[in-house]
Amino acid sequence: MWNSKDVYYISDSTGILVTNLGQALTCQFPEINFIEESYPFVRTIAQARTILKEILQRSAARRPLVFISVMDPRIRQIFDTPEVEFFDIFGSLLDGLEESLETKALREPGFSHHTDNNGMSKRVEAINYCLDHDDGTKTSEYNEAEIIILGVSRAGKTPVSVYLATQMGYMSANFPLTVEYIQQYNKLPTALRSVRKKLVGLTTSPKFLSSVREKRYPGSNYASLSTCKEEIQQAEALYHRHHIPIVSSQGKSIEEIATQICQVIDLPKKKVSLRP
Repeated sequence: MWNSKDVYYISDSTGILVTNLGQALTCQFPEINFIEESYPFVRTIAQARTILKEILQRSAARRPLVFISVMDPRIRQIFDTPEVEFFDIFGSLLDGLEESLETKALREPGFSHHTDNNGMSKRVEAINYCLDHDDGTKTSEYNEAEIIILGVSRAGKTPVSVYLATQMGYMSANFPLTVEYIQQYNKLPTALRSVRKKLVGLTTSPKFLSSVREKRYPGSNYASLSTCKEEIQQAEALYHRHHIPIVSSQGKSIEEIATQICQVIDLPKKKVSLRP
């Protein structure tokens, strides 16, 4: 078994898709240390040959993994060499789809990421709203929100809210459950009462929350395990009392948390289509 393995992600677009897929596969082998590098926007044969040369200089003897999502078969062929472990994301799948659908694919790099003006406008609007309504600001405009995330300090509200806006196109806001509010856990803050159906409560474990706070304010009462435990218990009591759905952020990626939030308040996983 390999102790470590070099991994390269080759794409004719941003490389996000092939990187996410490759990482989703390699994470199933936690005992192996994967050393990763991405090469986006590889669209010429000259680029491909230069990159392959670099890869072989660094990793040839170690038979690196090469995940590739490139439409041009000439470029894919360059990387399909015995000196690497070659994983073609698009090639065989797209060929199979063409046969099944009885038509030819566009085979245009990055086509799925093209947006029309309307889709881009919605996304920009969602991003601006998210930034303007971070951490409990402008609560009088919460009626415009589609998702409002509640949680104690450092529970992960802001990054999840930003992901919902930038990647899913949702008008998202987040509201901090400060000590002032969670000590009165039998009542919702006034700004949230009329928008209760849009609320989702974020929680985590006291130990994880303490470790996050400790990095920012080491040795403080704010980061102590007892403080974190008390705040989380009171926040969860508020959620239960007011029938607010709860999503735990512990051990999950931002993408997982955002998707679960959409599920618990019955929203589609993708609001703004990335297709033209």
